[in-house]
Amino acid sequence: MMIEAVLRADGGRITAALAARFRDLDLAEEALAEACARAVSAWADALPANPAGWLYRVATRVALDSLRRNAVRHATTLPAPEPEPTVEDLMTATPLIPDERLRLIFVCCHPAIHPDARAALTLRLVCGLSAQEIARAFLIAEPTLLQRLTRAKRKIADAGVPFEVPGPDHWGERLDAVLSTLEVAYAHAHADGAGTGRHAGYANEMLGITATLAAMLPTESEVQALAATVRFAEARRPARVDADGMMVPLAEQDPMLWDAPLIAEARRYLARVLNRALGTRGIQALIHAEWCARGSLAAPPPWPAILTLYDALLACRDDPVTRLNRAVALAEVRGPAIAFEEVDALSHAGLADYLPYHALRADLLLRLGLADAACRAYGAALALAPAGAERRWLERGRSKCMD
Repeated sequence: MMIEAVLRADGGRITAALAARFRDLDLAEEALAEACARAVSAWADALPANPAGWLYRVATRVALDSLRRNAVRHATTLPAPEPEPTVEDLMTATPLIPDERLRLIFVCCHPAIHPDARAALTLRLVCGLSAQEIARAFLIAEPTLLQRLTRAKRKIADAGVPFEVPGPDHWGERLDAVLSTLEVAYAHAHADGAGTGRHAGYANEMLGITATLAAMLPTESEVQALAATVRFAEARRPARVDADGMMVPLAEQDPMLWDAPLIAEARRYLARVLNRALGTRGIQALIHAEWCARGSLAAPPPWPAILTLYDALLACRDDPVTRLNRAVALAEVRGPAIAFEEVDALSHAGLADYLPYHALRADLLLRLGLADAACRAYGAALALAPAGAERRWLERGRSKCMD
């Protein structure tokens, strides 16, 4: 449906523009929802020349009508007209305005908002992730997430948080939440190897946003490291899916298909942090760099080095996802039995809705010859609705259990 396509591509920017103008996150969401409802009939005969601009204009009128009704009811005044150029003018002028999205990211990561809610609120409003997707990313229950989002929006309204990027002196207090937001948003795009899902557009957009942040904060190691990581990961995209549309695991990808200029760009970002103490994102960038140093399929995968780096990462960030990723390398270096013990120890770590957990568990069980258990684990992974290329890979694994 065209409306869904427009929302996937531009919904976050439209929400950001509305929220920036009206200083009310709930009003922005409600106005855009009403504009989409009106588009169902208005677009039935012919599409507007600029669908995103149409939604923004209609949502603006809806928001203004709502404010007028409230002004009459409560004898309040309407907000002052926005200065020129208007947000709509900016939206119409270019299909991608990372500054607008970045502005609302910084707003939602305001220190007045509880740390647990900053990134989650931003992912919901700015990036358009569903509550279920965000809850899975943070390994929490969906009702818990919804409560956090409600409290965070109320806090913004009550505190009168300004909808503008703060001055440089205040960037640091929001930076970790901003980077966490970008990581999760990119992870949803990266999880879809074929780049056909509803969040696929974030892959390319995060290249632009991380470049903007890296220019804003040239001495922040974690910012430069994230910019490097996104480029290393995106450079491998041409080899992530085979001719049949099935996912190709990283160790089986042909490095000759990787994007060499993008890898070179990633190395330039990484070089800026190598002479400093590395944080979690710096180590993650080194993991990606280690893979991208592989010149051909004839060269062995760098599993020992990858395991060593994950050991270092675990010392900085000991969480279930890090342990799960480390187990992939552990299986290759020390065997699937030892790795399965590590994965099995995570069974109560809130990973029930985390697809990589079930996929890795299924692969390890299959390698250990436990076909029935592996088949059930593959079924659990497939039940979480993976993207097409990943689904084909999981289905192939499940078929091996039945041979």
